[in-house]
Amino acid sequence: MHARRGLRQVPNWISVSRLVMAGAFVGSDATESRALLIVLAAVTDFLDGYIARRARVTSRWGALLDPIADRVFVLTVVSTFLFTGGIGTIGYFVIIFRDLMTAVGFLVARIIPWLRPVEFRARRSGKVVTVLQLATFLAIMVRPGWVAGLLAAVFIVSCWAVADYTVALWHARAQ
Repeated sequence: MHARRGLRQVPNWISVSRLVMAGAFVGSDATESRALLIVLAAVTDFLDGYIARRARVTSRWGALLDPIADRVFVLTVVSTFLFTGGIGTIGYFVIIFRDLMTAVGFLVARIIPWLRPVEFRARRSGKVVTVLQLATFLAIMVRPGWVAGLLAAVFIVSCWAVADYTVALWHARAQ
């Protein structure tokens, strides 16, 4: 039992590592280091959930920490690119569109008293957006010619994700 409790912390520490990586991204100006941090963030995003599910050590805290770490990393990286000229304002808002809409949805759900609270779970559409966001970050640094196409893909998949989450939450509340 004690070993299982200790194992429960491993995915959480992996999630927390993305917060450290966000700070390291800002502190670095070397393309290779920044690219490595983006790849490591993608790997840890997969790994924390995989370990938690595989070892059956999921927790409410971990379910909350993982998306927060993802959003902090993405927001830090895209803001760094905005401030250093790697991406323009429109690209910035395309990248964070899904996250903004999720935040608005969360606030609306909290403000409207008759909405029954439901558990918010990650969905495939959201994971695809995150992968495309990270791919766009890599492209900004190493394949600038791909950025416009990736931003279009991020926007389209973000719209799908917002609709997908909205419908899923609507159905969950109806039950």
